[in-house]
Amino acid sequence: MQKIVFICLLVFGVASCAIKDNNGIGATPPPTTQTSAPVESTVHPASEPPLITSNYLPSDENFQNPERGFSTEVDFEDPDYSQYYEGGNTIVYATFRLDDYVESELPQSFISDLDNWFTLIRNGGVKTIIRFSYNDGPYPFSEPDADLNQILQHIQQLTPVLQKNADVIVWLEAGFIGAWGEWHTSTNGLDENVEAKREILLALLSALPSDRSILLRYPVDIMTNFPTPLSAETAFNGTDQARVGFHNDCFLATDDDENTYARDGINTYDEELNYLARSTQFVPVGGESCEYNPPRSDCPTALSEMQLLHFDEIGDGWYPEVLDAWQEQGCYAEMENRLGYRFSLVKTAANEIVKPGGILDLTVELENSGFSSLKNPRPVYLVLEGDSHFETLLPIDPRFWLSGATSSFSIRLRIPANAPEGKYQVALWLPDAYPSLQGNPQYSVRFANEDVWEQETGYNIIKNIEISSLATGNADINASEFIVLP
Repeated sequence: MQKIVFICLLVFGVASCAIKDNNGIGATPPPTTQTSAPVESTVHPASEPPLITSNYLPSDENFQNPERGFSTEVDFEDPDYSQYYEGGNTIVYATFRLDDYVESELPQSFISDLDNWFTLIRNGGVKTIIRFSYNDGPYPFSEPDADLNQILQHIQQLTPVLQKNADVIVWLEAGFIGAWGEWHTSTNGLDENVEAKREILLALLSALPSDRSILLRYPVDIMTNFPTPLSAETAFNGTDQARVGFHNDCFLATDDDENTYARDGINTYDEELNYLARSTQFVPVGGESCEYNPPRSDCPTALSEMQLLHFDEIGDGWYPEVLDAWQEQGCYAEMENRLGYRFSLVKTAANEIVKPGGILDLTVELENSGFSSLKNPRPVYLVLEGDSHFETLLPIDPRFWLSGATSSFSIRLRIPANAPEGKYQVALWLPDAYPSLQGNPQYSVRFANEDVWEQETGYNIIKNIEISSLATGNADINASEFIVLP
């Protein structure tokens, strides 16, 4: 049982209770420091209310968070997609087969059915990773795929429905080429045609909004197009490279993951692994296993490579013996918690009493114990909830709250002069970036802390403050909005 120490400070007649935790988060390694900002209890100039530090208990509870975790294959025959969220998943995986259209355009009925299917996804409170393919293999003698011109025509036809429903698309696996759409064994030789693969990749990038990524099956195809790894300076800027991730569909199956790495001798295994370790901090990574291969497929290597390659998701249905081994060896639960991002508050410092029209100073320190970080854009709002409701968008990109790092930010906010006096909860709210989903708390990010999550709203409640005319400090009697100050 965790030891909890309650520290209560009485300042200007307002009680503040801080909670300190003496333990870490399970088997999570200690994070390194990404940014630093002091959050000690300090006092502003004499006329301003003091900053009070609060510490937060981390939680090892397994819970859902959007766009991360074990993905599960969708059942097209059952339209109740809420079952996936209720079962603990936020991502469903779907392959759309185009076998009947290898030599023809897609009928409008296919496009309409796809649009209706996205509605089921949205109503279920989940998102989807999708792939299009022309066959179900087999290997090495695959059923046919389409030629280049037919593929490009199909992508053009699919573009409007993909654009329309991008809110519930986590990312798109490149697909189309070869057996299972895995970019090998193409009956049209497309897997060996560098220019054809590049043309298809560019068409797919154009088919989705610039805030969504395309995942390629093989590192060699990523490195051929983008020889220099991504960095913090080049990440999340909407360029083609910043939108191309990696899916490994034979994770740990052999020494080179069934010819995933060092393919055709173009790069070495180490070159590709080092490249991916750098770039995947900023682009999505997913996949599945395809063969039981102990000891490589066992927990120690699986956890190590998931962390090295910043895995965001992995399928929960394949390969069964590998998944069973993870359960038996005890690492499956850690994967559930750490796939993708896992943010937890460390401490905050803030005024706990503020004048109407006054300034709320807030510093937040948090850590990310997940294998990865957020990969799709996501806003961060600060919310005041009391006799009135105020919210404001913060100038913060949480995609840079990197894995294994401690991050912090400090902001100054102007309280409206007409804010009703009384008690308010202060919350951090990370809803979906798309307005169509912002009202659904299932799409909001939850922090891994005790007693901060409010399920009904999707808020992470971090403080209680009082707005009172009895507070000290300067005030702007003309302040009409809750805003971030420069």
